Amino acid sequence: MGLIMSCFSEQASEATGGNAKRRRHPPPPPGASRRRGSVRLRDDEAAAIQELAQAAAAAIIQQQQQNGGSATAPPFDRSTSLRYQKKQSGTGGDLPRSMSTRPRLAGEPLVQPQQLVTQDVKADELETDIIVLVHGGGFGAWCWYKSISLLEDSGFKVTAIDLAGSGVNSSDTNTITSLSEYVKPLTTFLESLTEDQKVILVGHDFGGTCISHAMEMFPKKVAKAVFVSAAMLTSGRSTLDMFSEQADANGLLHSAQKFVYSNGKDQPPTAISLDKALIKELLFNQSPSKDVSLASVSMRPIPFAPVLEKLSLTEENYGSVRRFYIETTEDNTIPLSSQQKMCESSPPEKVFRLKSSDHSPFFSKPQALQKLLVEIAKMPPLANP
Repeated sequence: MGLIMSCFSEQASEATGGNAKRRRHPPPPPGASRRRGSVRLRDDEAAAIQELAQAAAAAIIQQQQQNGGSATAPPFDRSTSLRYQKKQSGTGGDLPRSMSTRPRLAGEPLVQPQQLVTQDVKADELETDIIVLVHGGGFGAWCWYKSISLLEDSGFKVTAIDLAGSGVNSSDTNTITSLSEYVKPLTTFLESLTEDQKVILVGHDFGGTCISHAMEMFPKKVAKAVFVSAAMLTSGRSTLDMFSEQADANGLLHSAQKFVYSNGKDQPPTAISLDKALIKELLFNQSPSKDVSLASVSMRPIPFAPVLEKLSLTEENYGSVRRFYIETTEDNTIPLSSQQKMCESSPPEKVFRLKSSDHSPFFSKPQALQKLLVEIAKMPPLANP
């Protein structure tokens, strides 16, 4: 099935009229858009969707190549923004305006995007510089494209996982019958690590349940676990339990869910799909419209059996991994009250809060999310008792 991509074609504009002179525009810099503001809105939106989809796909392909994958693709050139060369001397002066509006003037400094958020980190000062991003239900590795770029620019080695039946993973969502089967791409990756390698696991939404499963299996390979507006469950509970008990404002979550019965209506559901007309209000109420459009053509159904499965967690394994939680205040999927209740039931080492973030901070607050992830990564190991 794979990542759904929409291809859009541009039609060249034709000059009309007699001897009217063309207004000359300065050529845009490399990587900047050549589209003019006079084109129709629909074309702008189509081009934006295509650009973001290509950026997400390119980020995934690049990290697969870095991990020994066989896919071939040109190097990821950060197609959503111009990539600057690192300045060797000190910086000064005002930041340049957006390169999408005009060429950079000769006297303006070159500023790397990550310099607006945080300074580069040094790998030898970290417990680990490997970050593994695990998407939520219906999402795929594509949703992390902004985070991948920001974290890699800061010096981290980033892997975004496509869980079974998600993103570009070829598994049929309707045939996935267990949590272990759904999480297999993540556990396979962790199995491939050497004995001295550790990672920081970052789970979003249903991905919180998935990283909990992996923490129980590979506690010595996980330095830290970060739950981002995610299911952080105690042993004996399922993701369905969490959603069943939380408040559903205006019945939005219930209205957005559509059960899939691939084995017939007389059998249990095999998957859950989300109404595309409601995903903006449910998942992306603070996110840019471009990212909402990308999600609308990329999300896939959520396998139902893993959502039903209750976790079996032990203090010796799962409990030995340092946990951190990042709350999102404007979340319509897992409300802040539900997030706080999970943190009270099983307190993590530290709780952070992303103000004005919806359920998808990798879209609505990517720089703030990256800053928190870097802060967590920089925390030194705890001293042995």
